[in-house]
Amino acid sequence: MTKVQSGGAPGMGAMLKAKFPAKHVDSALDHYGTMIGEFKKGEWEKSIVRAGKLVEAILKSLWVSCGNTVPKAKDFKVDHVIRELEKIPVATAEDSLRLTIPRACRFIYDIASNRGARHDPDEIDPNVMDASAVVSLCGWMIAEMLRNAQKGLDPAGARDLVLRLTQKTFPNLEEIGDRVYFHVTGLSARTAALLRLWHAHPRRVSQRELIQHTERHGFTHANAKAGLARLGRVVDDDGQGNLRLLSPGIAEAEGLICADGRN
Repeated sequence: MTKVQSGGAPGMGAMLKAKFPAKHVDSALDHYGTMIGEFKKGEWEKSIVRAGKLVEAILKSLWVSCGNTVPKAKDFKVDHVIRELEKIPVATAEDSLRLTIPRACRFIYDIASNRGARHDPDEIDPNVMDASAVVSLCGWMIAEMLRNAQKGLDPAGARDLVLRLTQKTFPNLEEIGDRVYFHVTGLSARTAALLRLWHAHPRRVSQRELIQHTERHGFTHANAKAGLARLGRVVDDDGQGNLRLLSPGIAEAEGLICADGRN
């Protein structure tokens, strides 16, 4: 998943601000981007802490969008806001904003507040599984807010961003600017191209970009071209050399990166 900040994904902040207050949108996206970065580095506790801060920013966004004023920092209580959002009339906000997202916030906040460093050293460390659940759910919450904010405005642009937000996030990939690297055991030229297409999905990627990406992973130009040619039936070509991964390719890519993450 791409790191999402105020300017990290084209139009993300602007799309959310069509419905939600700019100040809290910027804060939420900043926390989200930092959370993803920590998760990809394997910093489980740090990513969970950021998720807790993200929850506060999201709840403030929901609270203001429903016509309320955020109290001063010392008076802001997560549980109180969640309970009060449930009381808002259906005519004022749809169920996802009053109920579903706040309930997801409660789960994440409980994880961020009550787990992590407090676990018994003789037990299995819960941070890895907690971070995985929390990161995925945070992406879903922002995607749901985006879906709500863009009703009747820009369905095509919002749809692509929602798909990217709800893609799985893994710690064995790294992004530097617009370049992505996969730290996967036994990476071949073909799988390097395959994983790049998976990461970009649903956007198409030019063959030229895929070759350059594969070369950055240590393969020669000839090997990169050969690996691209071996993608075969797992890609769709628009006739101009721009490729998009098909469902079998998505399944193959996720199988590879998940299996490597378990090793």
